[in-house]
Amino acid sequence: MASVLPFKAIRPAKDKVHLVASRSIDGYNRAELNDKLATNPFTFLHVINPDFVDGKKTKPGSKERLTKIKNRFKYFIEEKILKRDKKPAYYIYKQIKNNNEYIGIIACTSIDDYMNGVIKIHEQTITQREEKLKEYLEICEFNAEPVLFCYPNNLTIDQIISEVAHTNPNYDFTTTDKINHTLWVINDTKTVEIINRQFDTIPSIYIADGHHRSASSALLGNIRRKTKKDFTGNEAFNYYLGIFFSESQLKIYDYNRIVKDLNHLSATELIEKLKEKFYVKSILTDLFKPTAKHEFSMYLNNKWYSLIAKQNTFNNLDVVESLDSFILTEHILSPIFGIHDLKTDKRIDFIPGIKGPEALKKIVDDHKAAIAFGLFPVTMDHLKWIADTNNIMPPKSTWVEPKMRSGLIIYSFGED
Repeated sequence: MASVLPFKAIRPAKDKVHLVASRSIDGYNRAELNDKLATNPFTFLHVINPDFVDGKKTKPGSKERLTKIKNRFKYFIEEKILKRDKKPAYYIYKQIKNNNEYIGIIACTSIDDYMNGVIKIHEQTITQREEKLKEYLEICEFNAEPVLFCYPNNLTIDQIISEVAHTNPNYDFTTTDKINHTLWVINDTKTVEIINRQFDTIPSIYIADGHHRSASSALLGNIRRKTKKDFTGNEAFNYYLGIFFSESQLKIYDYNRIVKDLNHLSATELIEKLKEKFYVKSILTDLFKPTAKHEFSMYLNNKWYSLIAKQNTFNNLDVVESLDSFILTEHILSPIFGIHDLKTDKRIDFIPGIKGPEALKKIVDDHKAAIAFGLFPVTMDHLKWIADTNNIMPPKSTWVEPKMRSGLIIYSFGED
């Protein structure tokens, strides 16, 4: 059964929360990052980028850099920019983005659940990245961005969340990207026990986003278990930070592809090759998205096309081969464009579906790519089918919302 546990979070002072919480560092270009660091002394980006304050450059991922991150984190606590809660709590978090509302519970989960399969995965991790994140955790000893989990809808948990959401929140702020963030701290013994017991009845939870963070936490935990003389299993390093959404609260978007060139083919030659496996139809509209599974959009030479896979191109009884991301690679990207490894080939890039078909159109119109392909979103049922059968999705098959802010709720597993 799933271990979803309350904990004593470290979180921003109420008057500074809107200044502290930041997007993931990957969400900023260099100019934006420098501007945030120069104009906001409270942003959590100063913890993640500690070189900005003293101007002394360190190598990313080096022991020197990671030590500076940990020291900067401690400084934020000493300055009371961040404070530790005195009682274990669950944290109800709501995000409103583009008129979509998401609400879930921030809590800790066990590395044992990850290792024994209670936590289900659908993505293969890369050993080198696991090791890099493990080294980060080993020195810094905190999670600042929760892994995104989903669980089967639970009426009791839903009722608690609904009741809490009608009370005064601990945080309520809107960031400059027009996203509203609201958070409630739930630390009364009765409610905490009810939530704990309800999660204890759930046989499996699913990683929606954060496979490498989960794997690296388990990796570090296992190392510490072997070196700790009086290991009990209750040490803080046995757990890591997550945000848990019921299945109905998550939104899975398509994850689309752009290709830099046509692999020496003319547009006419390309379309003729596509007709062998797809029904190809020109679409006379400014923007176009696939309307059903096994339909793809294609934007080429200022024109949209609908590509519908013919029956012999997929096997609906096979959990992986029935995925549109697999069909696209198997019948278009690999045989026609010569793109066989989506992780390493520099001729292909990926565009989150949340940006809409206009993003695909603009990239091609701006000559940053020769062609774009749009996919129909993977369903939650298909994601669970993959995970429950111990299969792995092709790279970049899903884009899941919501995305969390760094530094809003932090789990520290170092010594108090």
